[in-house]
Amino acid sequence: MTDDELIAAARTHARDEELPRPAVPEDVAAVERTVGHPMPRLLKRVYLEASNGGFGPWGAVSLTDTGDWFSDCEDLAMAYRDFTDPERGLPPGLVPLMDRGCAMWALIDFKTADGQMWDWDPHLCCTEHALAPLGQSLPEWLAGWLNGTMPDGSYPHRERASRDCPAG
Repeated sequence: MTDDELIAAARTHARDEELPRPAVPEDVAAVERTVGHPMPRLLKRVYLEASNGGFGPWGAVSLTDTGDWFSDCEDLAMAYRDFTDPERGLPPGLVPLMDRGCAMWALIDFKTADGQMWDWDPHLCCTEHALAPLGQSLPEWLAGWLNGTMPDGSYPHRERASRDCPAG
């Protein structure tokens, strides 16, 4: 799917689900300042052209408090600050995008132009090994959602635990 097709599908989803109105450029700029990296272009377009949160398989966290919370976090900056807690040890630029429930999250790498997707699942081993790349860009990941191939629960192609994990 092209970026324009993904945007059109996200726009239709936002309308059908009565999601928040699109964000404004100042909202994007504020999140980019908090993260310290520019938002991947497609993600920026979805927020600005479709909805300020709620899109995607589990409902992306809004850039600002829209009154509709799609996680325990009011907005994306709050989710990012919570995840940059030293206990989690996330690399800089990884941003929690969607709360998958049960402490699992889909994250996006702001340092990559195509928005490489990551998984946070502390149930597979331990918090030290909860983070793993998915090997998918945001466009591929969103296409999986729209095509109905996004898995519920843990991602099946992830290793259950690191070989050197004492809990695995």
